[in-house]
Amino acid sequence: MAAAVRPRARHTLVHGELGPDHVLLTPDGHPALIDIEGLLYADPEHEHVFLRLRFGRHYDALRVPGLDDHRLRLYRLAMHLGLVAGPLGLLDGDYPDPEPMRAIAEHNLQEVLSLLRTAS
Repeated sequence: MAAAVRPRARHTLVHGELGPDHVLLTPDGHPALIDIEGLLYADPEHEHVFLRLRFGRHYDALRVPGLDDHRLRLYRLAMHLGLVAGPLGLLDGDYPDPEPMRAIAEHNLQEVLSLLRTAS
């Protein structure tokens, strides 16, 4: 998957975990981003993979033209791998309610395997 990603000359400012709870309206009605500690310059596909996960069937309203499908696939793989590793890390300790974490890890493991099957 990484080999299919071509170099890019420009990146864009991305929030990192953008959602409706990270945007407030100013008194004159303009949007203002809040909770910006994850702000970085990166591929816009990085943000859109998260937006797709977060908003599911409502993501189409946020979709923008020109996103790179190869980057989207690679970032999806990375995100789902993180969503396997994070819950499994919690399960190594004495996490009080392990079943939801186990379910998150299992769901994302299936997503990883699906992505790898379609890549080969």
